[in-house]
Amino acid sequence: MKVTSLFLLWILTSFTCFSQQFTLSGIVKDGRGEALPGAGIYVSGYQIATVSDNDGKFSLKLKPGNYDLLVQLIGFTALSKNIVIVDKSISINLILRESITQLAEVTIKPDPNREHYINMFKDFFIGTTPNARQCKLVNPNVLLVDYDKDESLLTVKTNQFLIIENKALGYNIKYLLNLFQFDGKSRIIYYEGFPSYEDLKGSSRQKKNWDKKRLAAYLGSPQHFFKSLYNGNVTEQGFVVNKMIMQPNTNRPADSIIKANINRLTKQKLTNEKTIYIGHDDSLMYWMRKKNLPAEIAILSRANVLQDTLVKTVNSSIKKINFTDKLFISYVKEKENPLFSNSIGLSIPRPLDMGENQVSTVTLQISPVYFYENGGIYNTRSMLFAGYWAWEKIADSVPMDYIPPSY
Repeated sequence: MKVTSLFLLWILTSFTCFSQQFTLSGIVKDGRGEALPGAGIYVSGYQIATVSDNDGKFSLKLKPGNYDLLVQLIGFTALSKNIVIVDKSISINLILRESITQLAEVTIKPDPNREHYINMFKDFFIGTTPNARQCKLVNPNVLLVDYDKDESLLTVKTNQFLIIENKALGYNIKYLLNLFQFDGKSRIIYYEGFPSYEDLKGSSRQKKNWDKKRLAAYLGSPQHFFKSLYNGNVTEQGFVVNKMIMQPNTNRPADSIIKANINRLTKQKLTNEKTIYIGHDDSLMYWMRKKNLPAEIAILSRANVLQDTLVKTVNSSIKKINFTDKLFISYVKEKENPLFSNSIGLSIPRPLDMGENQVSTVTLQISPVYFYENGGIYNTRSMLFAGYWAWEKIADSVPMDYIPPSY
């Protein structure tokens, strides 16, 4: 679920009726004011949807909260609209604009690298987990792909719903992708958009298998963690929270000193030897080794972070966390998948007595982090995940209204 600045109005409001439901109703129209029947209205991140009737009217039952509506109709540009429900039913008009494709009088050559970039996008957006192997991009033609070679930056957007068929979890996901970026230099992946989940049709045996896999995908996930954090039962749910304290590496000189010495010694070799040969024990190799040292050293504190010190209540529906260094989060009820454990550079180092539990780290980017009762996060840019949470992506996601059975 993606939210906008309207959240600020909501966050200042004290809800006294969070368990109640109210009606969100309205009419879907075109730019001329004519009613549009048959438009799909979806609630982003949920399994809540309806269709406008012959008069363009629709209605949904929703609890107080902050929602993004997605509206789709063939021949019109998909629409997203943020809605805040506080303490009463509301009515809105949704205006769809016709989708007009202008054909330029030039020949547009296809990008020979497009398939390669789409495959990169699949790995970084859908994932590389066993569940991801059973996902299919139904309409990759809606992807608007750009790759900046100078910045090593892959950017992908859509102006229509990207449809992902997830046969592992039994979902058909419609995703209006606002922005996806993979920074090849920092190796950071960021994406934001509006997903909507629908159940795939299947036999009773398939549905039973999907239920099992959905529960496995939910357990240990960020959604599960923040929902547990909201309810104050993180430990009971299987999470252990520690701090990873970051300290400067005293064995690594400042970048300016390293750069100056590498430049000096490189020029010296070019002047004296007309070529650069780096010996095993020479001075240039020494400074190259210093450059490759990490700027910081991580020290794991084994003292558990208490929920009372980490979580603060904003109002009856919103809580927040704020912290320094990194959170080191272990989920002790499941082991890491061997595919993840055997991947180079993904697994987080941990003491031997922690075994093969799923481990993730969280770095704060924007503080504080606001989150909801269902485990949803207000600002997707507020945190940076590493470890297991960074490995599991869209293929291992469940709707925000997913309710796990007793386990």
